[in-house]
Amino acid sequence: MEEIPLYEWAGEGEHLIILVRKKELTTWEMLDILSSHLGIRRREIGYAGLKDKHAMTMQYLSLPATHETAIESFAHPQIKILSTTRHTNKLRIGHLKGNRFSLRFKKVLGVQQAKLDSVLDWIEANGVPNYFGYQRFGRDGDNWREGQAIVEGSVRMRDRKTREFLISAYQSYLFNNWLSRRIEISRLLDGFDESEAEKAAGLPTGTLVGTAKQKHFFKILRGDVMMHYPHGRIFHADEVEEEAEKFARKDRTPTGLIPGKKAKRAEGESREVEAKFDVPIAEDGSRRYAWIFPTEITRKYLPEKAHYELGFVLPKGSYATNVVDLLRGSME
Repeated sequence: MEEIPLYEWAGEGEHLIILVRKKELTTWEMLDILSSHLGIRRREIGYAGLKDKHAMTMQYLSLPATHETAIESFAHPQIKILSTTRHTNKLRIGHLKGNRFSLRFKKVLGVQQAKLDSVLDWIEANGVPNYFGYQRFGRDGDNWREGQAIVEGSVRMRDRKTREFLISAYQSYLFNNWLSRRIEISRLLDGFDESEAEKAAGLPTGTLVGTAKQKHFFKILRGDVMMHYPHGRIFHADEVEEEAEKFARKDRTPTGLIPGKKAKRAEGESREVEAKFDVPIAEDGSRRYAWIFPTEITRKYLPEKAHYELGFVLPKGSYATNVVDLLRGSME
């Protein structure tokens, strides 16, 4: 995985930008190693995003330029400095356009290659759900439970960063469950008419009126909070047919709620579903794309090695597992 910067580096300034390749380390672990070598506090190192421990990843970091000579002597078996340049400001979370992923499936037979090609064609045309990946929920996948306990007041956590991290995991868990619920509702329309799907989903009569004819698999509901794609303002979907058409053209996409303060809520039929996952949380909330569209998809099959290689770009904050899980499912 490789970061795509939000902007070009200035080539001059008081900050040193380094491109780092790491393996089998979390971003936090890498920052600790670098800060120890440089003799600085970890917070003096800027970064745009956190990267998976169990993958070889490349990301940009920023340091005070006064440490340029010291970084030249840095050596570590799991960290390699690939390049350096200067810039005018420190990197902050979110200072990237997206991430480029390169993956390889092994032991892929000819018939499996055809299935992978077919699923990739579908992904290229329709996109993928934007779930938070398993990495968000810790080694055992349940750190959201600690966040829930903190929110509910049954556990107290003095360390602010740990508390915010665990609450964030709980917010992510709620978002994922909301997204699963909306996908379940959309899937019902594949086998039932609108009124039957409403009954099967336990929705009020009229919730799904007009949704079956929408082109995209993921159905837009009245009152959904939409957002221009790949960036832009958020707004409520009042003209559902028009918004569904623009969603199918990848011009905008629905968003899901990260529960908390200051977050815009859905309205109408969409709020009927969302409200069940809207837990009162004292931390700030936000909206997150419910659906994303991978770009720059490449694929190559090597029959002599039975390898299937692919690459794609995702917007920042998205997980490659959303693509990989669909592809693996086609091979089972």
